[in-house]
Amino acid sequence: MKCKVETIPPYRIAYMRRVGPYGPANVEVMEELKKWAKEKQLLESAILFAVPQDNPQTTAPESCRFDACIVLSANYQLDDADSICEGELAGGNYLVFEVKHTAEDIQRAYAEIFPALHSKGYTLDSKPILEKYTGDITTNPYCEICVPVTTL
Repeated sequence: MKCKVETIPPYRIAYMRRVGPYGPANVEVMEELKKWAKEKQLLESAILFAVPQDNPQTTAPESCRFDACIVLSANYQLDDADSICEGELAGGNYLVFEVKHTAEDIQRAYAEIFPALHSKGYTLDSKPILEKYTGDITTNPYCEICVPVTTL
């Protein structure tokens, strides 16, 4: 699996959060965010992030937080009537893996990421792992799994 080290800048984001077990319901939150973004004409050339905030091995499934995010420009003003939150995605150094956007390929990638991380001399940083999506999935069937790292 190919990977590269990338410094991701901090991003101003709009996000929708779901609390509960990770799984198919996360897709629904992302679809809801994309619907909102399309109505606001933000979806074209957008950068989207799926952010599982908690480790399901150490957090009870019913307490796991998932954020579906879209990067906002500095001058975009959220409407008070919007049912969406605003925040910042922390930047930093990430080991970035390009993965075909299928459930099977993403699951396989997560199984391979941690051995690859250590073999390349990195340790996992405390920030959440990011799944980055750019463009339309019909024209770009890949996503990037961005693993926050520090050097050993």
